[in-house]
Amino acid sequence: MVGFMSFKDIYGHERQIKVLQTAISRDRIAHAYLFYGPEGVGKRTVAGVFAKALNCRSGRDSLDACDVCPSCLKIDHGNHSDVITISAQGQFIKIQEIRELQEQMKFSPFEGGKRIFIIGDADRMNIASANAILKTLEEPSASNILILITSRPHQLPATVLSRCQHVRFNPLRQETIASFLEEKLSLDSKSAHSIALSSGGSIGKARAMNDESYLTTRATVIDIIARIKTKDPLKLLSALNDFGQERKDIMERLGILITGYRDALVFKETGERDNLINQDHIDIIKSVAESESGRDIVNCIRAVDRACHTISQNANKQLTLEVMMFTLSGYHE
Repeated sequence: MVGFMSFKDIYGHERQIKVLQTAISRDRIAHAYLFYGPEGVGKRTVAGVFAKALNCRSGRDSLDACDVCPSCLKIDHGNHSDVITISAQGQFIKIQEIRELQEQMKFSPFEGGKRIFIIGDADRMNIASANAILKTLEEPSASNILILITSRPHQLPATVLSRCQHVRFNPLRQETIASFLEEKLSLDSKSAHSIALSSGGSIGKARAMNDESYLTTRATVIDIIARIKTKDPLKLLSALNDFGQERKDIMERLGILITGYRDALVFKETGERDNLINQDHIDIIKSVAESESGRDIVNCIRAVDRACHTISQNANKQLTLEVMMFTLSGYHE
């Protein structure tokens, strides 16, 4: 589930870990937790290590997982009978999965001190599932612990939220992510800090950005900015093909496009490249910064942001991108 890892191996989230370790030390474990915060910041990882710490057989002299006892190793390999992970199969977490969870709760833990149920993307429970989990929260069992994980807590019923202990996870500091990339992925300092700067505080996103395919995509999208500057309608329309067809791909590329214009604005205002996300494409960034006004660059950022919002609302993707491209080109008149 979490790999060979303990609390001491986690980058960041010191406050959240302290809350959990204090609960262990005082034997005041809540029957239900809500781990919430942005995608990719480490909520699932912390939940998995928490489950390991609660069931560690090392003698419990410390408040962390030992990573070597049979319990820790089983959890690492996803075959511990008392640590159950539930996630959506399809669009929703179905009520049948929650009913199976409730059935398992009727029995004492098989081999650990606590049975932990980790529900990923808990906001994807349908109404029936949410109502069923509410019944479980209203009748807690001392030996069972629920951990709901979500990046959209507002989509969970208030009655469910009110019965959980909330643990908020914030985006990680750029220095923390850079350290992770250097120490765990062996990146050089310059590359690590460049990726950390554009990761949005997410180690998950930072790992993805280190992939060669992402670097190729980023180069392609930044080049779109150069094509926009030509104001050639054919080049603008041909650039649309580089956004892909799937909503996820389009949103990723729009996010990169925003970083390009953001860099142009930063360079225009400061003349420095140290804080640029796309330092390896300085020629394009510098060209935009020198030829456009600050107001026009801000308007470009707003135009891309509007496209992001529109597409997230399930609007026509092709039409939205076409309008955005010609809007961006129009700011350069």
